[in-house]
Amino acid sequence: MGSIQHLINGDLVTAGDRTADVFNPSTGEVTGRVQLADVATVQRAIEAAKAAFPAWRRTPAAKRAQVMFRFKQLLEQNESKIAELISREHGKTLEDAAGELKRGIENVEFACAAPELLKGEYSRNVGPNIDGWSDFQPLGIVAGITPFNFPAMVPLWMYPLAIVCGNCFILKPSERDPSSTLFIAQLLQEAGLPAGVMSVVHGDKVAVDALIEAPDVKAISFVGSTPIAEYIYREGAARGKRVQALGGAKNHAVLMPDADLDNAVSALMGAAYGSCGERCMAISVAVCVGDQVADALVARLTPQIQDLKIGAGTSCGLDMGPLVTAQHRDKVRGYVDDGVAAGAQLVVDGRKLSVSGNENGFFLGGCLFDRVTPDMRIYKEEIFGPVLCVVRVNSLEDAMQLINAHEYGNGTCIFTRDGEAARLFCDEIEVGMVGVNVPLPVPVAYHSFGGWKRSLFGDLHAYGPDGVRFYTRRKAITQRWPQRASHEASQFAFPSL
Repeated sequence: MGSIQHLINGDLVTAGDRTADVFNPSTGEVTGRVQLADVATVQRAIEAAKAAFPAWRRTPAAKRAQVMFRFKQLLEQNESKIAELISREHGKTLEDAAGELKRGIENVEFACAAPELLKGEYSRNVGPNIDGWSDFQPLGIVAGITPFNFPAMVPLWMYPLAIVCGNCFILKPSERDPSSTLFIAQLLQEAGLPAGVMSVVHGDKVAVDALIEAPDVKAISFVGSTPIAEYIYREGAARGKRVQALGGAKNHAVLMPDADLDNAVSALMGAAYGSCGERCMAISVAVCVGDQVADALVARLTPQIQDLKIGAGTSCGLDMGPLVTAQHRDKVRGYVDDGVAAGAQLVVDGRKLSVSGNENGFFLGGCLFDRVTPDMRIYKEEIFGPVLCVVRVNSLEDAMQLINAHEYGNGTCIFTRDGEAARLFCDEIEVGMVGVNVPLPVPVAYHSFGGWKRSLFGDLHAYGPDGVRFYTRRKAITQRWPQRASHEASQFAFPSL
């Protein structure tokens, strides 16, 4: 059983006197113990970053980008190993893990464009013999706190861009599945990143609070649940830090009467049950416009959910693996129990699933509820599991009102052949990421990711153009070189052309 260490100043180090068990969710077995950082451990990473920052910020953007080019190659060369590490500790299928990594690599590719992204702006002769320009400069030391459900992709949303912008980065990944995150960070060291520019400290709330409270940490990026996002935003902002904190979701898919139902069903199966629903962009509510659409949808979904191929994530050809922990599996089961008690119709019940040969794994089969109403807990709260709720409404306007009234506004989609309906939906829906016949509208790396309402705390979204703005600050410079032979009188009025 291995000990999972911190990566500080380019070295694997043992620090802190507490550990946490790391499980294989497919078997229920403890496969390792991860060290949990104390305040001194976090401060050690901060000191390494402070020492590395002056030289790194002066390194030309093109040379910083070259590190990312080499990093991208190493990620691609190690794809199968990374996917296995993810699957072994998270439980998602190998194919899903490989897809996660590919979306993370997109962000490394975007970071390779640092010389273009950081060019700034220039204007000559804004006044007599006066030139003006703006420059994008790094913040200094920044930190990322990332969730268990995407141990490769979400960290890659953050530190490649932060680092090519000239910052030093401290990553606090989830302690539930830390091995893939640590291995990827070691690949970045192998790509030529100087020691201290990036550190990985494992931990829990002690490490999180240490990062929030450290004056040298200038910005924090977070992805996770809404209560923690709100806490980090509040506490970080109170200390003058820049914070982007992405929280929870309750993503709706609207099915119009003219939708291509067969394609919509295929899309919903992947969007609701892929990765066991442990995605902040998972579709967890299907809003059917009319009973005819709802009846047809439930009839088509039911046999496909019952036939889901579920097993150990490291096996090939599966649709779903286990949930990440026994506690989380039991929490999701509790939501299903609550939905039944509230009067929703449980069409497919996955609570008693047992996987032969992996009876101790953290498995839960796909669940489908029909006739869910907005007052039910299974509708209002983020379940983060393989549970899809069907809500019936009479019109597109009713569907939009339902979605806009929800506290979350992360992602949504509409299935329709009607361009007018799609345009109205895109214009009027109060959600940050919208798909038209696309169930998981996760933006590509050169756009930015983020929701509205209580799905995001902070002004800037993750990665893409917003990521560049988040990890830099603009400096405006106005410069004048007067002619030697001239002499001008003092000017006391506010300067103008």
